[in-house]
Amino acid sequence: MIAERSHQTVTRKQKRISRPLPDRIDIHIEVPRVDYDKLTEDRLGESSESVQVRVEQARLRQQERFKGTDLAANADMRPGDVRQYCKLDKTGTDLLRSAMAHLQLTARAYHRVLKLTRTIADLAESEAIQPAHIAEAIHLRPAEAAELTVWHSICGCTNRRTPFGC
Repeated sequence: MIAERSHQTVTRKQKRISRPLPDRIDIHIEVPRVDYDKLTEDRLGESSESVQVRVEQARLRQQERFKGTDLAANADMRPGDVRQYCKLDKTGTDLLRSAMAHLQLTARAYHRVLKLTRTIADLAESEAIQPAHIAEAIHLRPAEAAELTVWHSICGCTNRRTPFGC
């Protein structure tokens, strides 16, 4: 009985602090164990040099976007800046609205998702934010990643690696 009560107390306290803390983490990536067959296949991934070039180009894109402002990178955007620089089309708006409702995103998480989405679009050399960029950003958020099982049961999607693969 005492152990059960203390477990309940710990769980209750964890719930109180668990949401605000993950909201402050922008990217959470779970790295699964790699199967032997994947390690030994001939297919090569993207080289470090090409990733570096994409990152440098994205940084230049951000510098150009924020020229004349006090911002240096997407991560520096405030809520007003997010509204200005992270415009979504109707599909993107509907997708994010649905994610907000089903994943119970906080206001902080909403803005962080949009900042991360803008960065993903920059890395993809896309001026416009696409729904796929939003889906990837949600997938990379820690609290939201934990809720993807719920999302997949709602959307009926069979692609478990991305939140909106359906």
